Amino acid sequence: MRQITVTVTALALAIAAGCAHRADDGTARQSASADALADSREEDRSRMKRAELETVEVTGSRLLASPAAAPAAPPPAPAHYMPMPMPRPAVEPNTENYAAFDDNGIQRTAEQPVSTFSIDVDTGSYSNVRRMLAQGNLPPRDAVRVEEMINYFDYGYPAPADRRQPFRVSTELAPAPWDDKRVLMQVGLKGYEVPRDQIPASNLVFLIDTSGSMSSPDKLPLLKESFRQLVPRLRKQDRVSIVVYAGSAGLVLPPTPGDRHGEILAALGQLEAGGSTNGGEGIDLAYAMARQAYVEGGVNRVILATDGDFNVGIFDPRALETKVEAGRKAGVALTTLGFGQGNYNDALAEKLADVGDGNHAYIDNLMEGRKVLVEEMGSTLLTIASDVKIQVEFNPAQVAEYRLIGYENRQLAREDFNNDQVDAGEIGAGHDVTALYELCLVGHGCESSDALRYGAPKPQAAGTGEIAFLKLRYKQPGEASSVLVEQPIRRRDLRAQAGEGLRFAAAVAAYADLLRGGRNMSGFSWDQVESLARGARGDDPWGYRGEFLQLLAQARSLAPAPGPDTHISQD
Repeated sequence: MRQITVTVTALALAIAAGCAHRADDGTARQSASADALADSREEDRSRMKRAELETVEVTGSRLLASPAAAPAAPPPAPAHYMPMPMPRPAVEPNTENYAAFDDNGIQRTAEQPVSTFSIDVDTGSYSNVRRMLAQGNLPPRDAVRVEEMINYFDYGYPAPADRRQPFRVSTELAPAPWDDKRVLMQVGLKGYEVPRDQIPASNLVFLIDTSGSMSSPDKLPLLKESFRQLVPRLRKQDRVSIVVYAGSAGLVLPPTPGDRHGEILAALGQLEAGGSTNGGEGIDLAYAMARQAYVEGGVNRVILATDGDFNVGIFDPRALETKVEAGRKAGVALTTLGFGQGNYNDALAEKLADVGDGNHAYIDNLMEGRKVLVEEMGSTLLTIASDVKIQVEFNPAQVAEYRLIGYENRQLAREDFNNDQVDAGEIGAGHDVTALYELCLVGHGCESSDALRYGAPKPQAAGTGEIAFLKLRYKQPGEASSVLVEQPIRRRDLRAQAGEGLRFAAAVAAYADLLRGGRNMSGFSWDQVESLARGARGDDPWGYRGEFLQLLAQARSLAPAPGPDTHISQD
């Protein structure tokens, strides 16, 4: 009996110990499960945060989480949790470069009767401003060059009767639309037309920027499509070379007869953008190809197509200018074509074209590419007059004040007019050139400043009635000595109302002035400019004047609203 009792007692103790052991194990397992659950919840929260970050979409300048990817019921964040700041997308800095200049001021004729400048046939400012307006942006002030805006259009000047003189001069006098006390004087030059089949053999070197900055659709792809439009117009007697430059320069197409259209198109098609921009090496190779295929008595020209971002090799713009100047003296001209945005170096492209006896255009779309490279290529290629200078001497007995509208970066010293060593602008076959002066005639009460007390004696009225005496100098291509052309402008030529061409040119000048801040046109408004342009639209076969009206409306919508009128006491 005692043995049974001991056995039962031992069994009871064993069961009790087993229960205690299971209780300890259960407690441990419950504790481990709680820890695991906590870890799992923390991991879930981490995954949710990562998912939120991974489903960020960029919209404009704001960052928005995709509602489709967000969890249906995210757990509440701990009190100490702070949202992680979202990174903003990188924005490429705008490094476009424009040469700064101030508007021409008003000159008193008695103190400064002579105005001298070089002509300019560039049009790049107009199409570049068009690009900015199309994107909903007003252009920077220095991107607007008034003479290039005006010279974008054809004003229907009569051409010379024959080629003994390469261009014909036209003048007009009429009241200024923004101030009827003042007078506009228009000077227009029209070069003689040359049929395409009579243009001499051309030696063309396409110098194409293929650096990484040219990869966007408005740069190298647009350049290639624009150049393709020119290829069918090339002739057997022409020679075409293609040089590219990025980190280093390369020859893509050696001098090739122009009628081998397939080879030229294939060479264009293989161009791709990549690398940095070594413009110096490219220019060296381009001029070497131009010299190799030089056509005596023909057209020899390098056509540089770039966004102007020269960032490797030659950093000093003057060094590039020296290379271009040497090419010009060797008989090879330079035309520059600008493309793209963000890093467009307008100042350098325009300067190189000036030094290279060429012209500068900006191509913002395929239609402009056709205009520049197909419709106007004869004017671009064939120079009919070089180093063209204009000098106007105003008669102080008739003209109290004058102001040249535009051409600020083309001003010449008075003595430069007779110096044949001073470089000036070129006129191509069929080119139009327009210059506008705003005049205050004696007795009209429109003087902006008082005469000097101790200045020259007041001039007596001239019996001839001449308002001004116009002089032009130019050289025949290849000649070292200039030819002088002279023409008086008389007061009797003053019309009661401007003709259609002068009215449209005045509208373009006023539009450009408003884009530059509206400092010179006596408060002439956007509405008044539109009314003036619409009334002078005339025959517009290519739609350029109609497009101008659209750009004008776009600029007006972007311009800041005018402030309240300021009343000045007359007491």
